[in-house]
Amino acid sequence: MTLQNKVTNKVRTQVLNKVRTQVLNQVENQVRDQVLDQVMGQVENQVENQVWDQVGDQVREQISNDLRK
Repeated sequence: MTLQNKVTNKVRTQVLNKVRTQVLNQVENQVRDQVLDQVMGQVENQVENQVWDQVGDQVREQISNDLRK
């Protein structure tokens, strides 16, 4: 193998490794962002539903109490 081939192979390997690392980092970041968005959306929905359930229960209880008076 000539020196030029060795250098070419070395450079190719380094470039491929850097590109692979960058692509993996981008994919990891995108997946993490998507998962976080989904989880936060689910948490927000659950909290909103729980709050509305509690408010509904409190309103019903208050109406029931008012009707008893």
